[in-house]
Amino acid sequence: MRLSILDQVPLTEHTPTRAAALSSGLTLAQDADALGYHRIWFAEHHNSQSFASAAPEIMTALALERTATIRVGTGAILLPYYSAQKVTETMGLLSAVHPDRVDTGVGRASLSDPNYAAKVASLVHELDASHPASGSEPAGRVWVLGAGGSSAPLPGTLGAGYVHGHFLRPTGGEAATSAYREAAVASGHTPHTVLAVRFVTAETEERAQALAEALLLWRVRKDFGHDGPIPSTATAARYQWSTAERARAQERSQALIVGTPAKVRTEILALADTHGADELMLNTLVSDPEDRLNAYRLLAETLID
Repeated sequence: MRLSILDQVPLTEHTPTRAAALSSGLTLAQDADALGYHRIWFAEHHNSQSFASAAPEIMTALALERTATIRVGTGAILLPYYSAQKVTETMGLLSAVHPDRVDTGVGRASLSDPNYAAKVASLVHELDASHPASGSEPAGRVWVLGAGGSSAPLPGTLGAGYVHGHFLRPTGGEAATSAYREAAVASGHTPHTVLAVRFVTAETEERAQALAEALLLWRVRKDFGHDGPIPSTATAARYQWSTAERARAQERSQALIVGTPAKVRTEILALADTHGADELMLNTLVSDPEDRLNAYRLLAETLID
C-alpha cells in the first residue's frame, strides 16, 4: 500500500501567520521525502483563515527544489478558475525541470464550470505527450479529485487517476471508486485509485483523542461560521462546548480516524480495501508541527516497508 500526504498548509495557534504555515508545509515535504512517502500534494484555498496555500502550483515548485525523490503536486488546482492551457504550461514547466516527479491534481469543489470535462481532457492529452501512462502512474500524471461521486467516471474514461475524498464525505465512496474503475477498464485504461483519509494519531490513545478534540473544535466552529486557525490541545481542553456543537462534533467525527498507530493502520487499510484503493493519501490537522510530523512518522513506521 503506497502512502502519500495531502497538506492543506494549515494556519494554527503554533503557526499563526501565513509565512510560518508555508514554511511548515515546505519542511513537511522534506520530512515526508526522508520518511519514504510516495507523494505530497498541496491544496488550494482562497480567502481562508484556516489554510495558507492559495497557489498549490507555487508550493509544488518550492517543495520540488527542497526534496529529492518524493513526487510533489497539487491537490487540487481548482480548475474552474483557470484555463486548461495555463495549467498545462505551468505544470509542464515544472515537469521539464523535475522529470516525472510532478503530479497535476485538479478538482472543482462546489464551483460550476460547464467546460470542466473538456479542460480535464485537454490536460491529459497535452501532459500525456511527455508522460504517458505507466504501470504505477496515470496518463499525463493527471489526477481528478472528487467526493460526491459525480466526477468519478470522467478520469476513468480519460486514463487519469482518481482521488476520492473520504474525509470530505465519509459515505458513498465505494460506489464512486467502483464507477471510476469500471469506466477506466471499459475505456481500455489501467485504473489508479487513491483514497484521501483524515486521521489523528499519537503514541497513546489519550494523546490522540486530545489532538482529535482540537481538530473537531476547529471543524465545528467553522461549520458555525467561525473560520480560524487550528486550536491547540490546551485551547480545546478549556473550551465550553454547547449541546449543538457536541452534536456536530459527533457527526464530523465520522470522517476522522483516531487512535494509536496500530488502530489507525487497521482502520485505514480496511477503508482502502472496501474502496479498492491502490494508495492512501493521508491528512492530519493539528496545531503543533511537531505533533503533525510525529503522526506522519508513526504511520510511516507501521505502513511503509
